[in-house]
Amino acid sequence: MQISRITIFYTLLLLGAILAPWLGLYPIFLMTLICYALFACAFNLMLGYSGMLSFGHAAYFGSSAYITSWLITSNGWTTISALIVGMLVSTVLGLVIGLIAIRRSGIYFAMITLALAQLVYFVCLQAPFTGGENGIQGVPRGDVLGLFSLADDTVMYYFVLFIFVCVYLFIQRVVHSPFGQVLKAIRENEPRASSLGYYAEHHKLLVFVLSSTLAGLAGSLKALVLGFATLSDVLQSTSGEVILMTMLGGAGTFFGPVLGSAIVIALQNLLSDRVGSWVTVIIGAIFVICVMAFRRGIVGEWLAYQNKK
Repeated sequence: MQISRITIFYTLLLLGAILAPWLGLYPIFLMTLICYALFACAFNLMLGYSGMLSFGHAAYFGSSAYITSWLITSNGWTTISALIVGMLVSTVLGLVIGLIAIRRSGIYFAMITLALAQLVYFVCLQAPFTGGENGIQGVPRGDVLGLFSLADDTVMYYFVLFIFVCVYLFIQRVVHSPFGQVLKAIRENEPRASSLGYYAEHHKLLVFVLSSTLAGLAGSLKALVLGFATLSDVLQSTSGEVILMTMLGGAGTFFGPVLGSAIVIALQNLLSDRVGSWVTVIIGAIFVICVMAFRRGIVGEWLAYQNKK
């Protein structure tokens, strides 16, 4: 019965997402939400299922956005090839940072990721191809294998939605695989998992790199949607936002990061014109209230309530 409810829920949600552009919802807003939902799902793969809290995930999000934007604007690359190379850059970056960070755990791991992410921010600020404080502007969306143009917002929306659904299903498959079960064991008790013969560091490094790759994909898509890549993509505040989205919706749940990102992005869009910079304070207050009332996140608390029934 529970499985059928989940199936119905996801079917209705997908149907609503398909019909959303035809219901008067702004496509740019929807695509921005989906990109950040993808970012949060990638982050949740590492935090929720392996227990590693990174304070520097914006490094992969932003670096991939910069590389994709630069390849398209300055080198004339196609959209798909630029997306792939952007993901590869975030993969290599995740591998380098992961090899350094996973040697530590807890707050030391978090601080290492934060420090190395600040190095990435400095590179993006100083590198000649990034445009400095102006970033890379006017990024064309191009087309997909010459079959259809992404210049139309509706076409671009369905392209982004298709990628998100594929990644979402891929993450579910990873979590339910034997690899995912080992990650959960490492999260709960790493010494015990190691005593059973699992190489914890290898699993942690692999999920770190995988999370970095998917975060890079989200950054590249966001750059294509909005047509620019700026320093805000690699700021520490962006790393804080994805933590907020994940924790608010529920770390360690599939739909939690999606719900959390939807709440944060919707509040930012609704309140930014009315209260200006105070929107950050309001979102922070909401986060504090939710953490105190829903320690597992909104979806996490709902699932815990359902399990008690």
